Amino acid sequence: MSWLEWIASFLLVLGGLFVLIGAVGMVKLPDVYTRLHAPTKTTTLGIGCILIASMCLHVAEGRGFSIQEIVISLFLFITAPVSAYMIVKAALHRRVPMQEGTTNAELAEAMRDRKPPEVNDQES
Repeated sequence: MSWLEWIASFLLVLGGLFVLIGAVGMVKLPDVYTRLHAPTKTTTLGIGCILIASMCLHVAEGRGFSIQEIVISLFLFITAPVSAYMIVKAALHRRVPMQEGTTNAELAEAMRDRKPPEVNDQES
């Protein structure tokens, strides 16, 4: 095995562990706000490691870099945080309850009662 294949093997195992941790977090965490950390953080890193491992294997086989995998990686790293933000924002406005004992819950309550920017601009 070449050194690129060793790196790819390590990244595949690491990516699989990240995805597994994300899946366990989706099941074990108590509310929607904490559950969003599992897929957006760990799964994004896991899929990123797997895609980098695939790129390493392409190079090791002499096929060069794969443009498709680079585009998929960029798309993943851009859309995952944005989608998590939109889900949390929707949960706040729908008043989805938080887990008991959540720190800084008063900040979430303040954000729930805040008007959208366009409403604030029209009142001025």
